Amino acid sequence: MPTRVPQERRRRRPTRSGVLLSEDLIVETALRLIGEHGPEALSVRRLGTAIGCDPSALYRYFHGTDDLVLAIADRIIGDAMAGFAPGDDWVASLREMALRVRAGYLAHPRAAAFASYRVTRRENEIRAVETGIGLLLSAGFAPVDATRLYLTFIDTVLSHAAMDAAFQALPRPQREADHRAWHDVYQGLDPVAYPALTTVRQELHSMGDSSFEEAVDLLLEALAARAPGML
Repeated sequence: MPTRVPQERRRRRPTRSGVLLSEDLIVETALRLIGEHGPEALSVRRLGTAIGCDPSALYRYFHGTDDLVLAIADRIIGDAMAGFAPGDDWVASLREMALRVRAGYLAHPRAAAFASYRVTRRENEIRAVETGIGLLLSAGFAPVDATRLYLTFIDTVLSHAAMDAAFQALPRPQREADHRAWHDVYQGLDPVAYPALTTVRQELHSMGDSSFEEAVDLLLEALAARAPGML
């Protein structure tokens, strides 16, 4: 595990503008910059300018931009899972976790693209993994199965959520063009060359929608069917 910045170096310090510098302020500012300008805005120099502090002061809180990326990813998880309390129904609880993850990514679509595949090693992620594996253990899965099936569950959730977030981050004209394609292009295909698409062409408009909830529900149905209590 990488060395964390010592606590004594992370004390709140005032910036030139009088704002107290803190890890939370840096992460919030980074999320704002990414939301406004994209991931390329994430640099120590730009962060220092936005906060009103010497860029070198940021190294009291983070070892570098990659360390900050991990903190951003963990913040998104924390915001998404805030107030979540698993219930007695482990399937319903996993479904709520999935919906919360997607909502968290859609709240920060430009940050989600580089956050979804990182291991943050931080408190919010650890609590989320504890909760998810705990739910599968409560369903009767053996430790080896609970661990592997949680990985399958969360990878499915994260990949779909990241894809939805990436689409949301596209400029509006591109999103609208992609939606129109299912009407403007696919409706006029040669029925001889594309018989299957011709058969379903009245339903193809739904291809422009997110498949997130259907994918999660299919996975949860499979998990429920494999739960030891159902065998």
